Parts: sequence; structure tokens; C-alpha cells
Amino acid sequence: MNRLQGKCAVVTGAASGIGRASAILFAREGASVVAVDRAPEVEETVASIRSGGGKAVALTKDASSETAVAEIMETAVRELGGVDVCYANAGISGGAVPFFETTVEQWTQILNVNLIGTFLAVKYAARLMVGKGRGSIICTASVAGLRSGAGGIPYSASKAGVISLVQTVANQLYGTGVRINAICPGLIETGMTRPIFEMARARGSEQKIGQLNPLRRAGVPEEIATAALFLASDEASYVNGQALVVDGGLSSSHPVVRKG
Repeated sequence: MNRLQGKCAVVTGAASGIGRASAILFAREGASVVAVDRAPEVEETVASIRSGGGKAVALTKDASSETAVAEIMETAVRELGGVDVCYANAGISGGAVPFFETTVEQWTQILNVNLIGTFLAVKYAARLMVGKGRGSIICTASVAGLRSGAGGIPYSASKAGVISLVQTVANQLYGTGVRINAICPGLIETGMTRPIFEMARARGSEQKIGQLNPLRRAGVPEEIATAALFLASDEASYVNGQALVVDGGLSSSHPVVRKG
């Protein structure tokens, strides 16, 4: 407990899934939280934090807008005293659109949210952290950013971009004391992936969800939140510029035909 005591954390995409689980866990560990999402359900996340005795502010804003991101960080400074942790988690999948049917508009939308929005959160949070000489930035990437087979083409490219962003920014922040890392989730049941789970349940094939990884199951948002907590905390003080994979072992293997 109290691994983030006295710290202020900004979490984007906090209305559901990984973002909500992380915001609630950060607050449980002592952080004051600015929970951000363009969906109004972000208020429910903050209500849950407050009901548990935590301190949180809800902001309904678009994390891919530079003006909005600047306002998010200003709110964190004004109302909670600064930014010690920033979890740039907001993202969209874009669906499984075939390669030749993918449009420039779809690419633009996905890159704006998943990559440019992440860049903006990193840029504005890092500015505040550099002045303090410390801070932790976390970005949600994906196993889809590591290799093919885990997402649509624009989505996968955007997440590969997030991993590269983390690696390059870690070196741009050389000597500042500010750390930046990515988390690469595997198949997690969230609002974004729910259609996959619902289709499997409708077909009666729910038992096959997650069958390609050695644990033979999907993950839950809380399992990613605990990884984010580690990276946010001082326990990860020597972890920087990394892409932490949390996927049940999925990415440990090349594709094989499973028997049994």
C-alpha cells in the first residue's frame, strides 16, 4: 500500500478498461488522480475513487487534442499540485479492416488518437517533470506493435510507433531523471475488445479465447494496471525506455498448430 503516496497521476482513457482499473489502483496506492476520457463514464471512475476515500478529478476531454492535453496538465497543476505520473493510455482499435479496404481517413483517426495523442501527453507531462528532476511516464502500446497477428494494420503501426516513441524520448530526456516506458498488453477484455469476446460467446467458443498463449486465457484490466503501478512507482526507478510485455506468453513463440 501507499506506493504512490503524495503523488499526482494523470490517466487518459480512464472511463473503462485498463485506464479505469489503473486510475482506481493508483488512487488506492495513495495518488491523487486526474482521470481523463472523452466518454462521460469517466465520472464513474472518479466516483469509485472517491467512494474509497481517494482524491480524484474527472475531465471529459479528447486526449488527441493539443489544446485539451495542455488543459489537462494545467488542471493537474492547479488542483492537485503537479504531475508525478502520466499514464498515456487512451486508444482506439479501428476494427479489423482488410488491407486494401483501409482508407486514409481510418489511418488518420487511429494515428491521431493512438500515436499523436500519446506524443502530446508525453510532451506536456515531461515538461512539468523535467522541472522537478523526476517523474514516470507510461504509455499503452500492444503486442500488435511487436509483430503481425494481433491487430489491424493501422492499429499495429500506431502501437509500434508508441514503442519507438518511448525508446527515443527516453534518450531525449537523458539526465533529467524522468523515466518513460511502455506496456504491451496481449488480449485483454476491455470496452475496445469486447466485440471479440461477445462474438466468441455467441458462437459458444468462449473456451478458445486466449488459447494461443501458454496460459490459455485472456487477461483482465487489473493485470495491466498492476504493471502500470510498478512502472509508476519508485520500485521501477531503474526501468527506462522499455516495452514491458504482459500477454500471458503470447509473444514468446512463433505461431504453431496446437494439439489437444
